[in-house]
Amino acid sequence: MNDLLALADRHDDWEANFGFAARLAVHLGARLTGLNIYPTPAVPSGLYGAADTFAMILESVRKAETDAYAAGDAFIAWAKAQGVHAAAWQVAEGNPWTVLQRLGNRHDLLVMARDAGVADSHVELGQILLHCGLPLLLLPPAWKGPAQFDCIALAWNGTVEALRAIHAAQPLLQRARRIVILRGELRDTYAEIGWLPPFDLNAYLAFHGVQAEMQGIAESGDAAGPALLEAAHLQRADLLVMGGYGRSRFSEWMLGGATRHLLGQSTLPLLLRH
Repeated sequence: MNDLLALADRHDDWEANFGFAARLAVHLGARLTGLNIYPTPAVPSGLYGAADTFAMILESVRKAETDAYAAGDAFIAWAKAQGVHAAAWQVAEGNPWTVLQRLGNRHDLLVMARDAGVADSHVELGQILLHCGLPLLLLPPAWKGPAQFDCIALAWNGTVEALRAIHAAQPLLQRARRIVILRGELRDTYAEIGWLPPFDLNAYLAFHGVQAEMQGIAESGDAAGPALLEAAHLQRADLLVMGGYGRSRFSEWMLGGATRHLLGQSTLPLLLRH
């Protein structure tokens, strides 16, 4: 994790919007890029005075663009004052998942916080997770915790997505004091190709110099999300690592599931990878 990308909607309070990402960048010795995305103006139609309304919208968007670009020098100066060795500032127009689909290829980790004021925030966060192309470190609203994760919980159900998330978390696992595997119901082995070799998570972690404890989780389906969160809290974990959309994305999105629940409700930082 040598290059962090931090997304926030505002640039009027660097500490509130980017403070955690800056501390994490210092902890990892990583470069930090701050990102501000402003919306593409929507063209109203079929309304009296639509042209005037659109002109006002366009003016507001262009002001947001100008202000965002003007904030770049202040962000870089602030980040360096926090101890970040290299910092940059990016501004883009559009919806976040489309922008991140391109920017994600340049970075190792996306850091952002869930917005408590947005209803159904899991919808946009789900789109970001699916399209950003890199691990997502999602913080609860107004999170003030330390950037050092002493105890990390790993949600494990044997899926490709779960292993991908654990692999992405390696730089954090190497620095943690304690690792706990929260082992849920493993995916049906008959759904896998028969000649694939068996996988031992403990052996994989040990190969990377990581020793882990094991804790079973009985619940599955809609109950898995709350159960994972409760178990992580009981283990005093300060980070939960999990795969995103372990079963089909459509079924989890429509019917519920661990990813959907935790995207909208987690009270712990999450590291997710689709």
